[in-house]
Amino acid sequence: MTAHTEALDRVLHLATLVQSDLSRFEREAGLTTPRVHLLWVLGGAGPSTQQALSAALGVTPRNVTGLVDGLVASGHVTREPHPTDRRAALVTPTPLGQRTIRELVDSHADLAARLFGDVPPARLAVFVDVLAATTERFARLMVEEEAR
Repeated sequence: MTAHTEALDRVLHLATLVQSDLSRFEREAGLTTPRVHLLWVLGGAGPSTQQALSAALGVTPRNVTGLVDGLVASGHVTREPHPTDRRAALVTPTPLGQRTIRELVDSHADLAARLFGDVPPARLAVFVDVLAATTERFARLMVEEEAR
């Protein structure tokens, strides 16, 4: 095993652990990964048009329509009239949606503190830099692969 393959193996193991944690949250909340992601975006942006959500999520407007329909049905969001554009609607979290978003944010902050709270700042900064560069490189490789 080389240092490169060991690093990749650790990243893959971390990805598996993160996915398991997300799956647990989804089961408890009764949501899918894309719906959780949409709620996360709403939590940061506030009420948004479906077009804005489509751009933020990097998915088609049709996909967003399906996600919003599901979240409306589950009681997490509503579609409200846009105050200045009568052709658009604002996707707005309901009290259940707001509670779920708070749980997401709190869970995120708690996990970050438990994972990295005792890591010295300089070491954490190096980790973040390496992880950012790795993520950017992987994204570039994926785009290059799709272009082939």
